[in-house]
Amino acid sequence: MKLPRLPKLPRARRTQRRIVQTIMLACVFALAPATWMHAAADSRVRTVAQVPAQDVAVVFGAGLWKGRPTPYLAHRLDAAAELYRAGKVKVVLVTGDNSRVEYDEPDAMRTYLSARGVPDGRIVSDYAGFDTWDSCVRAKKIFGVERAVLVTQGFHIRRAVALCQAAGVESYGVGVTEPHDATWYYGGTRELFAAGKAALDTTLTPDPRFLGAKEPGVKAALAAAAG
Repeated sequence: MKLPRLPKLPRARRTQRRIVQTIMLACVFALAPATWMHAAADSRVRTVAQVPAQDVAVVFGAGLWKGRPTPYLAHRLDAAAELYRAGKVKVVLVTGDNSRVEYDEPDAMRTYLSARGVPDGRIVSDYAGFDTWDSCVRAKKIFGVERAVLVTQGFHIRRAVALCQAAGVESYGVGVTEPHDATWYYGGTRELFAAGKAALDTTLTPDPRFLGAKEPGVKAALAAAAG
């Protein structure tokens, strides 16, 4: 006995269903990198008080305003200074953009830290930290950093940890908290898109925009701290 054939869905209904399925599939692919970042980094994000002591803190640039750190960058540097005062780190590597003569993130970061009690000799500058991946790779390949505490905002810290881990730097992260203002929402939204690039970076492992020769700054600062 033949079973009756089910009636076909109208063409408009089939089209709508395909559109919904396509959107759902796109959402899955879009969220996959962010899911990977959380899985890779969640267990390594701590507070200043909880983070394990490491020789080096890495502070990522976050922009300048009239030559001085923006509030978000200042908060990162405040956390790094607190880590230094607490004896959690011995050296601070500041990494940022100095692609133009008139724009120098690392020197502005150094000046800010020095004014807050971090000795100049314990601060090392990376002038070619043009993005998070570049900073992580350069920390490992150029400055010889094997382990570090990473300091950035909470919405960025998981990407920083995941990328530095992939670059060969055993990392813990301190995520600086911020009020949920327009900048915070912008940063959180941006991370959804940046997660895709991060996944590509860890897969393709491209060289930074500028690599250059190895620099002894971190090693020398650690030797001075030990002496």
